Amino acid sequence: MKNFVFYNHTKILFGKDQIAAIAGEIPADSRILLIYGGGSIKNNGVYDQVIDAISEFEYFEFEGIEPNPSYEKCMEALDVIDENEIDFLLAVGGGSVIDATKFIAAAAFFEGEYPWEILSHSEEVVEAMPIGTVLTLPATGSEMNGNSVISRLEYKVKLAFSSPEVMPLFSVLDPQVVESLPKRQIENGVVDAFVHVIEQYLTYPVDGKVQDRMAEGIMLTLIEEGSKVVADPTNYNAASNYMWSATMALNYLIGSGVPQDWSTHNIGHEITALHGVDHARTLAIVLPGTMKIMKDSKKDKIIQYAERVWGISGKSDDEIVDAAIKKTVDFFESMGVKTRLRDYNIPVTIADEIAERMEQRGDVNIGENKLVGTDEIRKILEGRY
Repeated sequence: MKNFVFYNHTKILFGKDQIAAIAGEIPADSRILLIYGGGSIKNNGVYDQVIDAISEFEYFEFEGIEPNPSYEKCMEALDVIDENEIDFLLAVGGGSVIDATKFIAAAAFFEGEYPWEILSHSEEVVEAMPIGTVLTLPATGSEMNGNSVISRLEYKVKLAFSSPEVMPLFSVLDPQVVESLPKRQIENGVVDAFVHVIEQYLTYPVDGKVQDRMAEGIMLTLIEEGSKVVADPTNYNAASNYMWSATMALNYLIGSGVPQDWSTHNIGHEITALHGVDHARTLAIVLPGTMKIMKDSKKDKIIQYAERVWGISGKSDDEIVDAAIKKTVDFFESMGVKTRLRDYNIPVTIADEIAERMEQRGDVNIGENKLVGTDEIRKILEGRY
């Protein structure tokens, strides 16, 4: 296990009716910008609860954050911040709203010419506006990390940045919000969280026993509880375990001190940018191909995953690897998430386009061993057609 520094200063307010507690977490006399998406929070009661909680503050609203938050929309928020002397951002929504709020927080204090450089040139975020979040869709873990993914529509690209400066000061996780979610969003959330764990786990052994066991526990919980919450979103216990699994899947804990492989995410972002496929569904497409094409370098951990998560044993190594990939695909499909490009009417020729786009950006030779190049990207995608 390698040396590491672990940081996380987000305070979690977990459980029923915790939205009311946010007033005590926001600095007195703050001027708040409430940021949200398409308005679903006004139909499920969350908006009213938030407004009640911040009624003693001066607040303004910025709505319309897209499911894949765009740079263009985020930049509009900067004018609202300047015009109203905003000094606190409150994100109410899922990962997209929270990601957008993080970028807005960083862009507001960016001293360069173009905030896009935070994403395109990995410019360091040295200061950002303070953020709080009210999570309405468990999936990305954005409520407890400093990561953000933003699309730029005019370029058809989707890029990420990460900084401790945009870590939420607090996040409300009330499992009751799951009751009002569309089935598709819950399916996506379970798969998204599962793949987050996989990409911090399915690399090569470094004797990180605590991280491995925690990762396996989260995956087993998602397997056990995912079908329950999809079938019955009013099942509070299942919703609670699903919500906490999604948060724990990407809050830096299980990935500290162990190698990570985010090539599935990188490739998946390209599918979303070009064809608008839900983020989680791109991961379900790409991950099985990544496991298959990179199985030689990942074999030891795939076998461990097969044995500990799926109970597969008593076969040759190659048979165990193949069985683990099939179990993974079957799990995604059981969540209602299709796993092949043709399921989304995407031609196999996208493999060449994505490989070329990633090569042009220098986003190749990725993965835990830097072995995922243009040829591997093509093979991963072609195998999923």
